[in-house]
This record gives sequence, C-alpha cells and structure tokens, in this order.
Amino acid sequence: MMNRSTSTDLRSQLESLIASYGSAVVGYSAGVDSSVVAAAAHAALPEKALAVTAVTETITNDDLLLAAEVAEQLGIAHQWLYYNELDIPSYADNPTNRCYFCKDALYVRLRGVAQEAGYAAVLDGSNADDAGDYRPGRQAAAEQGVKSPLMELGITKAEVRQLATLYGLPNHDKPSAPCLSSRVPYGTRITREVLEKIAQAESSLRTLGFRELRVRHHDQVARIELPPKDFQRALQLSSQIDDALRAVGYAYVSLDLRGFRSGALNETLTHIQLPSR
Repeated sequence: MMNRSTSTDLRSQLESLIASYGSAVVGYSAGVDSSVVAAAAHAALPEKALAVTAVTETITNDDLLLAAEVAEQLGIAHQWLYYNELDIPSYADNPTNRCYFCKDALYVRLRGVAQEAGYAAVLDGSNADDAGDYRPGRQAAAEQGVKSPLMELGITKAEVRQLATLYGLPNHDKPSAPCLSSRVPYGTRITREVLEKIAQAESSLRTLGFRELRVRHHDQVARIELPPKDFQRALQLSSQIDDALRAVGYAYVSLDLRGFRSGALNETLTHIQLPSR
C-alpha cells in the first residue's frame, strides 16, 4: 500500500490517476466504492466522465433510487443500462464462478457504451480489500481491460469510506450490498422468484430497524446474518421477524450464530471443485 497521511492525499492521488485516462465510463451501482470512483471521475474529468448503472433482476429498487440521488448530487452524467442477468448463459445455474459470467456480461456492455460514445477507459469500484476474497469477477475485469483505480492505489474499504465522507456522499456509511444472487448457495438455481423473495425478506428486516444484514436463501429456510450486537434485539423481535419472513414465503427462519460476514457462502468453497470458467 502506498504511504499517505490524509484522505486529501488519497483524493489527490485517485483523481490524478483517473485524469490520466483522459475520459472514463464508471460502472456505478450506488455502493460506496463505485460512488467514490464516480465522484473522483467527475472531479478529474468533469465533462468526460459517465456513470452507468446496470438495471437487472439482482439490484433492488432502493439501490436504483440511491444511484439516481447520488449521481444527481455529484452532477456526473448518468445513464441506465437495461438487461436480464438471468438470460446470461450459465448464470442462472449458479456455478461457483457465477460472478465471472455476471461481470463479463456487464463489462462487455460497459465497453460497448464507452466505444460508442468515445470514452477511453472503463472503471470499476474494486478496492484493495477485494483481493482477499474469492472473486472470479476479477478475471472478467482483466479480460475486458477494466481499470480498478482504488485497487491500483491500494485503497482499502476503510479508506474508501473516508473518501466518501470527504466527497460528502450521502451513502458514505452504507453497508456493503452485493447483488441478491450472492444470497443463494452455489448450485441452487437462481430465479426471479427467489431474488424477489430475498429482496422482500431483507426489506422487511430493514423496516424493523436492522441495517447490516443478509438473508441467505436455503429453499424453505431463511438464514439471517446479523452483527452479534444485534442478536439480543433480534430475539426480542423474533415473532415479528418470523411473521415477516413467513409472509414472503419462507417456512422456517433461523439466526446464524456466527453473525454477519461478507462472502459467507464462499466458506464452503474449499470443499467444492472450482470450474476454470
């Protein structure tokens, strides 16, 4: 990681790197990582940066609304990109490298947008911490020539949040929210109905006041991940939680005693033969 002392230094480094591209399309999901890249791109390339948000089955309406809000606040040019992820070959079968097919389809489309409009680079929001998890989407980024300025500068998730605060982003403390398909165990087929059930279940928990969470889908079972500090409150609201998740179609509701952790479904990968593509 580079030596630096302040968020202002980081911001300067990030904007300088992005400025060197000349013009850029940013794959922008309204997560804090891609929002920071979009903010830096607009600052570095005011008239030559475009944020593009994919509108698919795996992004929630709340995130689409947030994407519009943050882009408007930044003043960056913003475009929607519509397609169906479930139509991507091999995606719905949910292999262990599902993320490769997802990201490959996204980056191909972003490159198309960039080429058609004359932008020189396609950027994503991968940060330095992403190198520590199983992320087959990184292979797709490399193959499609996508640049990851946060990762290139060694900027961690904690530093991304500092930058988001510096840029005045309203989502600076937004919990990480990977696509809804990440709640489905590998090998379980992904359908629109499953994704809608997960989205409704997580929305119900947020309505009850929980902020950092996952609802992992196991057929009739909803396995809830919450930070351990929220366990007591979850038990106090157990009847309401059970009613809410049964109302969206789950027969059983469980609380994972290991607590919330990103990439929990990757914990089984040591026991799974990983496909090459």
